[in-house]
Amino acid sequence: MNPKNVKGQGAIHNPHNHFEKLSYVQTFYEDSDWEEEDVDEGFPVKTEFVEVFPKTLLNIVKRIDMPTEYSMNPYQGCEHGCAYCYARPTHEYWGYSAGIDFERKIMVKKSAPQLLESLFRKKGYQPHEIMLSGNTDCYQPIERKLRITRQLLEVCLDYRHPVSIITKNALILRDLDILKELAERNLVNVAISMPTMNESLRKKLEPRTSSIPTKWKAVETLAQSGVPTMVMVAPIIPALNSEEILPLLKKASEIGARDFGYTLVRLNDTVEPVFKDWIYHHFPDRAEKVLNQIQSIHGGKFNERLAKKRYVGQGNIADMIHQTFKIGRKKYFADKLPMPKLSTHLFNGSKGKQLSLF
Repeated sequence: MNPKNVKGQGAIHNPHNHFEKLSYVQTFYEDSDWEEEDVDEGFPVKTEFVEVFPKTLLNIVKRIDMPTEYSMNPYQGCEHGCAYCYARPTHEYWGYSAGIDFERKIMVKKSAPQLLESLFRKKGYQPHEIMLSGNTDCYQPIERKLRITRQLLEVCLDYRHPVSIITKNALILRDLDILKELAERNLVNVAISMPTMNESLRKKLEPRTSSIPTKWKAVETLAQSGVPTMVMVAPIIPALNSEEILPLLKKASEIGARDFGYTLVRLNDTVEPVFKDWIYHHFPDRAEKVLNQIQSIHGGKFNERLAKKRYVGQGNIADMIHQTFKIGRKKYFADKLPMPKLSTHLFNGSKGKQLSLF
């Protein structure tokens, strides 16, 4: 692929895949199901969607920087195309590349709602908060057509099971009816990922996510509808979006966000070559500065594998980022209600869908 032809895409090429064990034959091709807020008009691409048939759906979360115990991902790979995405290397386990393949070959789990319901109906199952999109976005564009995420939310509502959601896509508003019912029972909270307020940067940084105004509208609408909503200012990339922290927190607070979270960028495994190609292509004038500062917050490396160290970082730049967020919390979120701890006592695995009759 010509490196100049990267409109609407994060990766420029496919870095080498360390694993070549798995392959899938059952595939189907469809035109990418974009709407205006997802991508610049006229992006000529077809994405390959591969149906997979997992035996289980939930993943146990063992990271201290994740607030939930379990996550579920209806899709593997992500059309949003964020060059920094920490989930890219997971695509290699499926026989694909962490580069263009991560954005072009999307595995879909159409059986996910049935798997979730089967789990809830198991004798002795104990409810725990489950995160939608612990790895890849549950509201990426193909969700408009497949509606797997909506079906998962319907199962959670039927069984009165708590669920948290993190997404970069305003498509979440399509499911506002279900989210409001869940929120009335303290069964849902939402995080909207907002790493920048700069629309020009957004188009390069996360090319097929919703536009900045549309994301803000999603935050505001969810908050006004009684759905506990926060923003994730993530990742913070020094010398690229680190100067936006305070204005972003101010805006989020003004439109109803109850809280915020943030992470420091890390270029784990094959994310490193993807991101380096991206930064040299889009920001050649500051690429070295950005990369040097990323290394400075991870002790001279591009990635920190220990979660506790990864969150805190090292050095003056990491300290300045943390201090800026502390100032933002004091200025804009001091009087906010905290995000609620979701309820588990309403769960009823024996009645299931019968509950929807009442």
